[in-house]
Amino acid sequence: MPGACAIGLMSGTSMDGVDVAVIETDGERVAAFGPSGYRPYSDAERDLLRRALADAVNMTAREARPGVLVEAEDLVTRAHAEAVEALRAEQALTHIAVVGFHGQTVLHRPGDKLTVQIGDGTALARRLKLPVVHDLRNADLQAGGQGAPLVPVFHRALVRALDRPHPIAVLNVGGVANVTYIDGETDLIACDTGPGNALIDDFLRERTGYARDEDGRAAAAGRVDEEALLRLLEHPFFARRAPKSLDRNDFRAWVAQHAGLAGKTTEDGAATLTALTAASAARIIPMLPRAPATWIIAGGGARNATLMRMLAERVAPAPVETADHVGWSTDSLEAQAFAFLAVRTLKGLPLSYPTTTGAPVPMTGGVLARP
Repeated sequence: MPGACAIGLMSGTSMDGVDVAVIETDGERVAAFGPSGYRPYSDAERDLLRRALADAVNMTAREARPGVLVEAEDLVTRAHAEAVEALRAEQALTHIAVVGFHGQTVLHRPGDKLTVQIGDGTALARRLKLPVVHDLRNADLQAGGQGAPLVPVFHRALVRALDRPHPIAVLNVGGVANVTYIDGETDLIACDTGPGNALIDDFLRERTGYARDEDGRAAAAGRVDEEALLRLLEHPFFARRAPKSLDRNDFRAWVAQHAGLAGKTTEDGAATLTALTAASAARIIPMLPRAPATWIIAGGGARNATLMRMLAERVAPAPVETADHVGWSTDSLEAQAFAFLAVRTLKGLPLSYPTTTGAPVPMTGGVLARP
C-alpha cells in the first residue's frame, strides 16, 4: 500500500508535555507505526501555559495574544520543534512527508465559533525544513461544527484492523474525555463526554503540589460522595446529544459550586472527581444506537487504575481494555492521529463529519505551511 511517512505532534489539555509519533499511512489506513517520543514540560513551562489559559479566557479574536500568550506561543513552537528534532536524531529519520501540528489549545468556545491553538506552524516548518499542517480545527468551526473531536477518523482506521465485537467505543481520556462510536461501516458518532483528567490534576496540584493522581492512588484511598456526584451530573452538558465539545475549564465553576471539595479530604475529593469522569463517559451510552460491546481507553486516563475500575463498573458487561492491550499506543495515539490527519489534509480528505462535530457536510481542514 503506498503511504507517506508522517510525524504527528500533540500537546494536550493536561499540559504535561509534547508527544511525537511517526506513522506510515495513505490517509485511509495505517500501514505501520513508527517510533515515538516525548518532550516533557518543566514546572516553569507548565506554569507559563497555565497562565496562558487564564489570559485567554476573555479572548474574542483568535489572532490576539494577550498577556503571556506571545511568550507561551514561542514556548509551544520551540518545544514541538525540539521533540521532532530529538526523535529524528535518535531514529535517523529521513523521507518525512509532512508534520501534523495541533498546537496547544488555550480556548475552545464553539458557540462563538472561536477555538485558539497557540503555536506557529509557519515558524515550525521553517525550523524543521518540513511541510507542516496546522490549524486543523478552525475550518470545521467556521462551517458550524464543534471543531472537536478530530481523532474519530483515525480511530476508525485503527478499528478496521482490530478483531473485537462491535459496536466499539474508543474513549480518549486527556484533560477532557472524548468518545468515538464505531459500528461496522456505519457513520461515526463522536463527542466530548465530559471532564477527563484536568479536574483531578488541578485538584491534586492545589492540594499536594503533585501534577496528577499517580495510578489513581489517592482516589483509591478515598470515598466517592455520591450525593455530590449526582449534583455534578445535573450539568446541562450531559443531557445534550452528540456532537458536542468542551473547553478544558468549562466545569471549574460548576465543580466549585456543587462538589463541596473544600470540606473533603484529598482522597475523597480525588475519588469524587474520578467518579465524575467515569460516570459522565457512561452517560453517553443511552444516546447511542446500541450499547458498545467493547470499550478501548487511551490517553493519560488509561494509566489511572482507579478510573479504569470505575469505568468498568459503569459500562459493564462490556469489557474495558487499554489501547496498549489491543496493540495500539495509549500514550502516542493522539500524536499518531495528527500525523494521519496531516496526510488526509494533503489529499483533501475529510477530517470531520456531521456525526462527529456537527459540521453540515464532511469537512476538510488544516493549513499547510511549507518550509
